[in-house]
Amino acid sequence: MSAFAAAVDALFADPNIGRDAVYIADGGAPVLVRIVARRADAVTDFGDARLWSETTRIDLRVAEVPTPRPGDRIEIDGDAFLIQGEPVRDRERLVWTVTLRLA
Repeated sequence: MSAFAAAVDALFADPNIGRDAVYIADGGAPVLVRIVARRADAVTDFGDARLWSETTRIDLRVAEVPTPRPGDRIEIDGDAFLIQGEPVRDRERLVWTVTLRLA
C-alpha cells in the first residue's frame, strides 16, 4: 500500500471526517461504505451570467465502490440521494468524487 493510499484510508476512517453511508447500485444490494462529505456550492458560467447552485458532493473510496454510476443510490443519515452525472476519480485512482441530488 502506498503512503497516499494509507493517508486516504486514515482520512475516511477518522470519525471527524468520514461518515457511514449506504451505497445501493441500480438493481444491487445495499453496501455499508465510508464517505467524506463535501457539500460545496457550485458557481457555473452560462454565457455572461454566473449561476450559483447548492450542491452535495461526496468522496467514495474506489476500494469500496469500484464503479459508481449515475442513478445509483446513496443514503446518508436517513436521507436518500441519487448520483447525478459521471463520477470523477482522483489522480491516484483511489477516490471517486460524485455529485448527488435528492431522490
